[in-house]
Amino acid sequence: MNLFAEAKSLVKKNIRDYGMYIALGVIIIIFTLGTDGNFISSRNISNWINQTGYIAVLAVGMTLILIIRHIDISVGYLCGFIGAFSAILMTQAHFPAWLTILASLALGLCIGMFEGFLVAQVGVPSFVVTLAGMLVFRGLLMLVTQGTGTIIVPDDAYNAIGNGFIPEITKISGYNFLTLLVGVLAIIGLVFSQVKNRNNQIRYHFEVLSMPMFIIKLAFISAIIGYVVYILAGFKGISWTLVIVAAVVAIYNFALNKTPFGRHVYGVGGNAQAAQLSGVNVKKITFMVFSSMGVLAALAGILFTARSKSATTTAGTAFEMDAIAAAYVGGVSADGGIGKVTGTIVGAFVMSSLTNGMNLMGVDISFQYIIKGAILVLAVVFDITTRKNKKAA
Repeated sequence: MNLFAEAKSLVKKNIRDYGMYIALGVIIIIFTLGTDGNFISSRNISNWINQTGYIAVLAVGMTLILIIRHIDISVGYLCGFIGAFSAILMTQAHFPAWLTILASLALGLCIGMFEGFLVAQVGVPSFVVTLAGMLVFRGLLMLVTQGTGTIIVPDDAYNAIGNGFIPEITKISGYNFLTLLVGVLAIIGLVFSQVKNRNNQIRYHFEVLSMPMFIIKLAFISAIIGYVVYILAGFKGISWTLVIVAAVVAIYNFALNKTPFGRHVYGVGGNAQAAQLSGVNVKKITFMVFSSMGVLAALAGILFTARSKSATTTAGTAFEMDAIAAAYVGGVSADGGIGKVTGTIVGAFVMSSLTNGMNLMGVDISFQYIIKGAILVLAVVFDITTRKNKKAA
């Protein structure tokens, strides 16, 4: 089989996974042309990544929720409330930034555990539990911010989480050396992990790409990473937001693909009754997934508050919708049991790129909502059509 035929077969077999990457590439090209190159400028790419950070973190947690066939619509205002909670701890209780972050994450965990208990143990439908949560957290957010409407966060260490960048050791021809080094190490790590994974697949007689196609794939991905790092190094470097998002993705990707917990999550999402009969503790998995969502909602709230340098009454509005949209666009099945963290992150960047690009082009906000809604519907239709075609084949 020649390379072209192999590439065509590869795309056809994995169109569901590759579709989102193709969509993101098309969006980037359209907005780059439509903004005379401003969309891919160093400043805008850096801002785009930081603007996507809190939604990406939320979407990772939402991915697990949707995989096990549940929903959580409380996370938006939970983000806003915990962001306000952290602001109050620093401005009124005078907590240091590190203790504030720990306390906020602990609160998110407790809330997630409570919601998970109601869903898993009591048996209350997740929509009802999280709808109630959304109302409660919205009320709490309004309550704690009603005095001033806005709580300014003066702590530079805390605000650096959403606006700061990794240290600049030195520069090489105007580029941040540490950022370039991180990019090189990331590419080396990618190549090592992909080669190791390919060798393992060969050992167990799985079908793998031919060596030329494998090399082309690695070169293509490495080129994208290298280009993004090159752009960021020419501005202010890698932001702490990107570091946090990368860490969350790495942890959850490993958990879903390399641990019994991940296999159980997919098992519960595929068929909860069959998973229960196979020895999977469905209630425990459900409880853990909602607990995890609480922690990630808290982290997203911290990222948003740090980036805004303030907590406001409207913080968190529609965040849950953006997270759900990112997960579905990123390949999570509407029927549960299917989804990848990496795909969800791409979905988050697809949705945020639409907002960023349309803002640069001056598109009216009303049309922005219409376009994003249409993209979401098309993503779900694409998912359903692809799965039907696979079954028919």
